[in-house]
Amino acid sequence: MEAEEAILTRRMIPKVDARRPGKEEIEALLQAAVRAPTHHLTQPWRFIVLSGTELDELGEAMTERVKRESAGSEELERQLEMERGRPRRAPVIVTVVYAPSDNPKALEVEDRYSVGAAMQNILLLAHSRGLGAYLRTGPAAEDAAVKRHLGLKDGEEIAGFIYIGYPEQDRPVTKRTDPKELTEWRGW
Repeated sequence: MEAEEAILTRRMIPKVDARRPGKEEIEALLQAAVRAPTHHLTQPWRFIVLSGTELDELGEAMTERVKRESAGSEELERQLEMERGRPRRAPVIVTVVYAPSDNPKALEVEDRYSVGAAMQNILLLAHSRGLGAYLRTGPAAEDAAVKRHLGLKDGEEIAGFIYIGYPEQDRPVTKRTDPKELTEWRGW
């Protein structure tokens, strides 16, 4: 698949089957991630790749927030089971971590945009290779128990969880606003 086709047809694939992509496939996605633009080569990211029983352990860490927020709720057990099962939506999760740079020339806003570009590169290459990928954040990305479980250092943040597998079914490309409606042309 050519780059233009991958960009114009990429979409989130929330339902993947249980087949796990090989380590080489995931390594290729990470190679694409680190090719994202990064001012002063700060490379403000790192990646935590989870599969197998590590998904269950992440699910347990994710339940800590639910226990705190829903203690005493009649729905607590159902909510815990839902949260525990979230990581099992795909056979692989690439956790993209924003790791602030200590480069004195680094600008936080530029580094954050670079991390977003790295995630887009993962999504684009996954799509071009026939993989399904879905980017999620949500409350778990902000939760201290999840950050502790993943071993985040002070100042690091979870930029996103990218769920990866093989699509269960094809999903249509979502409609987007025509760029003509969003663009001003000046000096043309």
